[in-house]
Amino acid sequence: MGSNVNYPFNQNDLDGQSLFLIAGPCVIESEQLCLSIAENLAQLSQKHQVTIIFKSSYDKANRTSLSSFRGPGREEGLKILQKVKDQTGLPVLTDIHTPDETEPVARVVDIIQIPAFLCRQTDLLVKAGATGKYVNIKKGQFMAPQDMRFAIEKAGNKCLLTERGTFFGYNRLVVDFSAIHTMKELGVPVIFDATHSVQSPGGGDGYSSGNREMIIPLAFAAICQNVNGLFFEVHPEPNKALCDKDNSISLSDFEKNLPRFIELFERIRSWE
Repeated sequence: MGSNVNYPFNQNDLDGQSLFLIAGPCVIESEQLCLSIAENLAQLSQKHQVTIIFKSSYDKANRTSLSSFRGPGREEGLKILQKVKDQTGLPVLTDIHTPDETEPVARVVDIIQIPAFLCRQTDLLVKAGATGKYVNIKKGQFMAPQDMRFAIEKAGNKCLLTERGTFFGYNRLVVDFSAIHTMKELGVPVIFDATHSVQSPGGGDGYSSGNREMIIPLAFAAICQNVNGLFFEVHPEPNKALCDKDNSISLSDFEKNLPRFIELFERIRSWE
């Protein structure tokens, strides 16, 4: 691997002056795939001088079906995430589902993520915050944006909040862009999850489907709402992804649109 981004990850990367991105495959499918994607992301980070945080899950505990692929598990998954950090220099993020996961995960990752369905779990949030790591809390599909202040109280001020759509009937999510403004008033950086927001939860035959064509337009719209960061599930061949294939985008689409995201972000900031 020859594209180590070679810079320390710190709070300045998330201060809102520059766009930052979270990207990677939904689930760790293999070490080879993660390293290949991360190498591409590291090259883009260097080329465009933008912070990109590598994201992938070692266990997808909330899959629709019992037969769904969940990932390699914590021990193997954390080894792979550590290798991603060591070989590319990218900061890494992964999600946890139980309080006992926090300490071993915190030894590897730069950001601990709380899944949307767990954003009210007090013990989980308190333990994650106690690690001293950044905690990215995904707003539940059932939560009012202003109520995320209580999640921040539980996890501490070193938080990020992520908007990922709101339930609008069965198998349907919609994005209320005013939620970005509301959550930014809580005093923490806000991220827009452009890929999960187009998801149709449980909309497939035992899996969640989605509308990939809306990912990029919604990302542009979120930038216009002064979001701090963008979240994408990326895969070299989305249709072959073992998780969230219908709401993942290709690495090539991510690469094509990244400079456009940065340009729009800077243009919007220039108007302030």
